Amino acid sequence: MRVWQFTEQPYHPVWDAVPGPLKNVLPNSHIDPRIAADLYDQYLDQWQMCDDLGINILINEHHATATSMSASCTLPLAVLARTTKKVRLMSLGIPIANRPDPVRVAEEIAMIDCYSRGRFEMGFVRGAQYEVFAAMGDPVTQTRRFGEAYRLILKALTTHDAPFDWQGEFFQYRGVNIWPRCYQDPHPPVWMVSIGAGPGAWIGEQRARVATFLTGRDSKKLFDGYRSRWIELGWGMPPPEQFGYMAMMAVADTEAEAKRRAWHIAGYTRTQTRLAPQFNSPPGYTPARFVALDQRLRTDPAYVAESRTVQRSDGSRVPLYDATIDDLIDAHVVFAGTADQVFEQVRAYNRHVGGIGNLLMMGQGGDLSHADTVDSLQRFSRDVLPRLQDLQVGDYQPAPATPQPIAA
Repeated sequence: MRVWQFTEQPYHPVWDAVPGPLKNVLPNSHIDPRIAADLYDQYLDQWQMCDDLGINILINEHHATATSMSASCTLPLAVLARTTKKVRLMSLGIPIANRPDPVRVAEEIAMIDCYSRGRFEMGFVRGAQYEVFAAMGDPVTQTRRFGEAYRLILKALTTHDAPFDWQGEFFQYRGVNIWPRCYQDPHPPVWMVSIGAGPGAWIGEQRARVATFLTGRDSKKLFDGYRSRWIELGWGMPPPEQFGYMAMMAVADTEAEAKRRAWHIAGYTRTQTRLAPQFNSPPGYTPARFVALDQRLRTDPAYVAESRTVQRSDGSRVPLYDATIDDLIDAHVVFAGTADQVFEQVRAYNRHVGGIGNLLMMGQGGDLSHADTVDSLQRFSRDVLPRLQDLQVGDYQPAPATPQPIAA
């Protein structure tokens, strides 16, 4: 099992200093660039340390929010591609439905792949719902735009014999001819993200690796849909490396200290409802078939964030933003405790979902200090990571799943 370290690079000093929304409408007069520079140094130092710890590096991006200063995942990845030597680097992900220039994305990918000498993995996402407004996007056509951008990026990365033209629904180019080409042939591994089960079959059809964030026990449905589609297409059972799961992670010498650290990291989930209602569910962003199932999705915009729940082991559900650390551990959303406890928690989740090859851990989140983050990562690397290499899940047969392809 490969492990990846992640943080959204939050600007947490403002969280308790201002009331109300933290996304879209909070003026950037509330950020002190000197403090931001210090935080960037901490986050980059933590990732740099991972090169010695054997923990891979995962970076995402968000926009117009105090919960994430990562306005570009390719910029820090380019830095780390030069300063690290061993670990793999992943963008998870680039919101290509909101980006105006997919060819530029392809160029950045090829550059990072060359900088890192083939250690890069490229992940694509549609983009968060609140980002559609700032990107001047159309939520109704965003999924189709994502699909076209994805196909264009792959063609740009794999076309080497002559420039090509592209006349699509959303993008038009003359003479696409990116320099350089990728270090890996034909291109770096592809990742896609979903927090719902629906896109699993379509992602499987692309042979892309699939990741999900903080979905706990529910992630089994997504992975089952992916596996079933591979089997239906005659490709056999997909290997574990096709699957990745992100949980919040804290390791300490005592259970109490690890839970305290996890509580700070979980500030990430407690800020998710601090979003102005008009940005919660832009019309068309959520597929109509899901809106039709839930009247409150049509009548109460704030309900979108509140309805994000996770399943406890007894089958009951708890809102993600309002759960206790014990709830989140039980739901496999948090792995926290001593090294032995964390290993057993990861093993239980791995068995529940049928086996994953990638653990994407949020080892820093909220206002967890740099010192606590470093100590937790070091303990994980020394006392947990070696044991994860031998996890076994046995024979696994997914339940039949009806593919639910998205328009692409």
